[in-house]
Amino acid sequence: MKLKGENRESADYKEGSKGKITLLLALVALISAFGSSFQYGYNVSVINAPAPYMQDFYNQTYFNRHGVPMDSGFQMLLWSLTVSMFPLGGLFGSLMVWPLVNNCGRKGTLLINNLFSIAAAILMGTSQLAKTFEVIILSRVIVGIYAGLASNVVPMFLGEVSPKNLRGAIGVVPQLFITLGILVAQILGLNSILGNAKGWPVLLGLTGIPSLIQLLILPFFPESPRYLLIQKGNEEQARQALQKLRGWDDVDDEIEEMRQEDQSEKEEGHFSVLSLCTFRGLRWQLISIVVMMMGQQLSGVNAVFYYADRIFQSAGVDNNNVQYVTVSIGAINVVMTLLAVFIVESLGRRILLLAGFGLCCVSCATLTLALNLQATVSWMSYLSIVCVIVYIIGHAIGASPIPFVMITEMFLQSSRPAAFMVGGSVHWLCNFTVGLVFLYMEAGLGPYSFLIFCAICLATILYIFFIVPETKNKTFMEINRIMAKRNKVEIQEDKEKLEVFHTVPGRQAVRTVISSSEL
Repeated sequence: MKLKGENRESADYKEGSKGKITLLLALVALISAFGSSFQYGYNVSVINAPAPYMQDFYNQTYFNRHGVPMDSGFQMLLWSLTVSMFPLGGLFGSLMVWPLVNNCGRKGTLLINNLFSIAAAILMGTSQLAKTFEVIILSRVIVGIYAGLASNVVPMFLGEVSPKNLRGAIGVVPQLFITLGILVAQILGLNSILGNAKGWPVLLGLTGIPSLIQLLILPFFPESPRYLLIQKGNEEQARQALQKLRGWDDVDDEIEEMRQEDQSEKEEGHFSVLSLCTFRGLRWQLISIVVMMMGQQLSGVNAVFYYADRIFQSAGVDNNNVQYVTVSIGAINVVMTLLAVFIVESLGRRILLLAGFGLCCVSCATLTLALNLQATVSWMSYLSIVCVIVYIIGHAIGASPIPFVMITEMFLQSSRPAAFMVGGSVHWLCNFTVGLVFLYMEAGLGPYSFLIFCAICLATILYIFFIVPETKNKTFMEINRIMAKRNKVEIQEDKEKLEVFHTVPGRQAVRTVISSSEL
């Protein structure tokens, strides 16, 4: 009777703790996101404010070497490389995700990744002293590789250490720190702070500080329990890590769920990218992450930020004050992403995706109208400002944070690294493509460019509405069963599997499920 009472007390404690976050789990999320995701956002916008001073440095360095000023076309080429090498490095970093997380673990990969950031920070911070602009371009590739790895590994790591009822909220934390990184870079890049001729090397070099902090602190936190049990086969270490993260000793239910996932995947082994792309059982999951990642980057977020300055100028904002308006937009981005952290578990992933892309779609359509009419209708410039703000809100609550959460949730342990590699590669490739193509689109189409982004948002909405399921508060195995119905698996067969699973307890149930699916 005493044992039953203890079990009931433990169950009551866990039920009462549902929805709460332990101090250790909060620290893991904060240190992982600050040391990695923060720098992704920081390096996205860090070169925007000091661009004129950096270009002067390029020109002066070239003049000191050759005795003649740099050709304007060559200078434009060098600056284009400085900007575009970051997303290209991000693509290279995404391609490194699968081998690193499988061999070094999630936490181990984040620790190794810090070396890229610290090396790039030292090179960029000393570039003016060394009188070399080539080092800046090289460093942008290196910090891009860092961001490519960080943008994939942090959501994967946090998704695996989180309980199912907090997975969405904690999964949005990396995006929150990306927006914080953008905002901090915008603030430090003000002319009165570091966005000037003397301060820009320091501004670029500061990116190494969060990495150094993470490198010193993260080793004291546990590795992903799912990685330890399913991929390393060490149940004791996985149990200890899980007990630390959850704050209680009885973690048998989660360990058993991991065992079931492990057994269900033993026949398939670990997926490479090629096997993931050719495996019919994961076809709709793969298509879904590709569509969501393409929608995220091709929905016009870079174009909106590009147009923001001139939109505010047309509304009468003084040129000297535009930089402060840019900071205010960055602050809105942070606040709305923070809101997403608190509402993703109550509203669900689908609602935020549909609402986010819906707001972006309407904003792009209205912005096209407003930009075309603002020369003849005076109040249209103010409508343009509203459109920019609404667009930022839409992207912050859904289009930016949720796709990475969905990659974590729609794939099991054996296929998740390859899925992040594919999703991350699509993310960075689209980012690079938009940066390359948009200036030509803007020159040829002007404000009508936003109609293309509107169409992309609409197509993404339709796909999500008809195909992507709600994953809120479901285990990875439950989500996998939902997606199995779309992957040409008969519903009747799935019911038989569930029936066998519930009537035969323990490991034998899992083996029966596997043999049933192979018939």
